[in-house]
Amino acid sequence: LFQEVQKHSVHTLVFRSLKRTHDMFVADNAKPIPLDEESHKVKMAVKLRTEYGSVLHMPTLKENLREKGGPNAGDPYGQKQYSGNQGQELEYMITGTHPYPPGPGVALTADTKVQRMPSESAAQSLAVALPPSQSRIDANRTAAGVGDIYRHAGISERSQPPGMSVAMVEAGGNKNSALMAKKAPTMPKPQWHPPWKLYRVISGHLGWVRCIAVEPGNQWFVTGSADRTIKIWDLASGKLKLSLTGHISTVRGVIVSARSPYLFSCGEDKQVKCWDLEYNKVIRHYHGHLSAVYGLDLHPTIDVLVTCSRDSTARIWDVRTKASVHTLSGHTNAVATVKCQAAEPQIITGSHDTTIRLWDLVAGKTRVTLTNHKKSVRAVVLHPRHYTFASGSPDNIKQWKFPDGNFIQNLSGHNAIINTLAVNSDGVLVSGADNGTMHLWDWRTGYNFQRVHAAVQPGSLDSESGIFACIFDQSESRLLTAEADKTIKVYKEDDTATEETHPISWKPEIIKRKRF
Repeated sequence: LFQEVQKHSVHTLVFRSLKRTHDMFVADNAKPIPLDEESHKVKMAVKLRTEYGSVLHMPTLKENLREKGGPNAGDPYGQKQYSGNQGQELEYMITGTHPYPPGPGVALTADTKVQRMPSESAAQSLAVALPPSQSRIDANRTAAGVGDIYRHAGISERSQPPGMSVAMVEAGGNKNSALMAKKAPTMPKPQWHPPWKLYRVISGHLGWVRCIAVEPGNQWFVTGSADRTIKIWDLASGKLKLSLTGHISTVRGVIVSARSPYLFSCGEDKQVKCWDLEYNKVIRHYHGHLSAVYGLDLHPTIDVLVTCSRDSTARIWDVRTKASVHTLSGHTNAVATVKCQAAEPQIITGSHDTTIRLWDLVAGKTRVTLTNHKKSVRAVVLHPRHYTFASGSPDNIKQWKFPDGNFIQNLSGHNAIINTLAVNSDGVLVSGADNGTMHLWDWRTGYNFQRVHAAVQPGSLDSESGIFACIFDQSESRLLTAEADKTIKVYKEDDTATEETHPISWKPEIIKRKRF
């Protein structure tokens, strides 16, 4: 009779096998592997050849120097003091990178003629070694002269044995070795900014306040909400002036034209509307988006409106004719934000596909795609004075240079879903997040000088703490935020604060300029 074998699931069998393996090797856990000298030598030889091969052929000293002998002839690593070589004159060979003399006044001889063409990494290397004292004397030089070519120097300056010598660079007195680690850049001291304080809370909407815009004359501002209304408020007093109805779903974007008495709005009902503020009525509709419209912006110099949508496109509209001039396609997920400027690139979009695109307005095509973010890009802001911009994502806030989108730096620390960014001319960058926190940064250095988490409106849940939009008014003295507790909060600078009462708690720490 055969005994019936108990059946187990694959999961159980795999787990048991893993456990047996673990028990077998648990004694060797974390035990370092003994170093094999032969393989270590091979590894170091390969590393030298691959990383420093371009300079290994460039000897620092002529070979006949070691035949002459001298105080340090038997010490290839140069452990003795430099003073022992004061009386000995050493000759140095200059290895150039082109078949002509490597310095002014140097004849093209057999010694100075190039034998091999080095790679770009060694293109500026000269085989000149200077003692530290001489380097300090020559620190204010800007170019290598005839006197830099032959010098008195000691073998003690060499940190490599003769067989593995690495060429030293002498350019303006600054001596570097290919093996020498560069000093990490440190953050400069940030500009002092007074802290911002909450001084007014405006309520009136019956749903989340999703968007906000200030009119060019700085007399009033406009908000759009999940209650499907657009409200216009007096900026000085905070009182409601007007309510506009017409959208049949959440209003996601509003903007006031500086060129005409028009207000533009867009929403999750796929509609883009143009309101005439003299009659407070809709005068134009812009049809074309296939899904919710998440944002819009007006071109500063021409009558062009740009909208972005969940249908993964941005559209360019002629304001007067309502014609769709271009459909900017390329994003693979919802386009969350769009910004316009007069200079190239004239349109910038941020998307849930984690990319930022810079567009050619005339051709209607992508100029540059920035793929550095790892998560959705919900916010983009352009600096009012510098030719730079910032983008906000849950992984980081990143700063970029126009026109090609060159990376500047990361602003790390706001670990939340960043819905909105705003910046003023003083270099105060504000980031507002889904959890109700607001961080204020110094634009130039990326220093986070203030963190704010305002209390929710009485009667609201703590979970209704969220900032959907923020903007500075035209004077840049007030900051307005649109929030999930159905309020608009107004902040201003603390006039009583000084650098003594609110010092910068700043340390010159090393900047982590990670590209990704």
